[in-house]
Amino acid sequence: MGPAETSGQTSLSILVLRSGEERLTMEAYAEELRDRLPNHSIQLARTPREEREYARKADVITGSTLRSDVLENASDLRLFAGTTSGYNHLPLEELRDRGVAVTNASGIHAPGIAEQTIANMLVFARRLHVGWQQKQDANWCHYQGYELQDSMVTVVGLGAIGTAIVERLQPFDVRTIGVRFTPQKGGPTDEVVGFDADDVHRAFAQADYVAIASPLSEETRGLLGTAEFETLPPSAVVINAARGPIIQTDALVQALQEGEIRGAALDVTDPEPLPHDHQLWALDNALITPHMGGSTPKHWSRLADILQSNVRDAAGTADWTGLTNQVLSPP
Repeated sequence: MGPAETSGQTSLSILVLRSGEERLTMEAYAEELRDRLPNHSIQLARTPREEREYARKADVITGSTLRSDVLENASDLRLFAGTTSGYNHLPLEELRDRGVAVTNASGIHAPGIAEQTIANMLVFARRLHVGWQQKQDANWCHYQGYELQDSMVTVVGLGAIGTAIVERLQPFDVRTIGVRFTPQKGGPTDEVVGFDADDVHRAFAQADYVAIASPLSEETRGLLGTAEFETLPPSAVVINAARGPIIQTDALVQALQEGEIRGAALDVTDPEPLPHDHQLWALDNALITPHMGGSTPKHWSRLADILQSNVRDAAGTADWTGLTNQVLSPP
């Protein structure tokens, strides 16, 4: 937990909306903010009516979405602090017209997702899932495991999550290729390429593991389809903790069934949630978790750190630009 605010700043009214994310209670978030911002008013709305009422005096509103009826009442609003990484679902044009700054939650999920991604690499490297399957039948049968060391890992996306994955891979002595929208920026990987089809296929052709850590966009939607699975070596494992539609599900099922790749670890799927009768559930080489890679007990504390920093800066200067994780600045 970060240090509490000091006195001498303008007191702000901060509204915590009732709608959170990942089934985590907003009460915990509000408590984190109260601990960090004792000189500011923190109100947690528990009903739609309370959201509308509290919005009338709110300088800051924080939550995952912003309904139009809440925004209409928020005449003093200066900052909407999003609790998700995505923000295109917000009424950005209206917020811009009103001179409201917007921040997001980029980076708070990176440690958990990075650790889970590497955990899945180790599961397939050591074939721990085979041991788990044998355990169900009390079957003591030796099988061969492998090593992560000296593997080639292709990381798609070098933002906060992709960078966290690469940083945590360093002790394992692997080689890395990063795929990013702006390859001229470089990155923490041994090599960086862009989303040009030839570059992507070259990066996939060398991969023992593909870790998907990019946002869903026009460039990444359906990025891994039949052609890409044909390019991947049969020993490759695909790990997706980003967004389900980045992988073409039917092509993935076929690749797993026909041995075009060794396996997949999916924390996100398309569709999501995955239907009970979906073919992926029956595949022993598909590991599935219910979109929980970024969910840890530190979720709200990391999010509160961002808002605390921004409130501290803006309350002293009345300047709502240059904020941490700012995605929209007032004109």
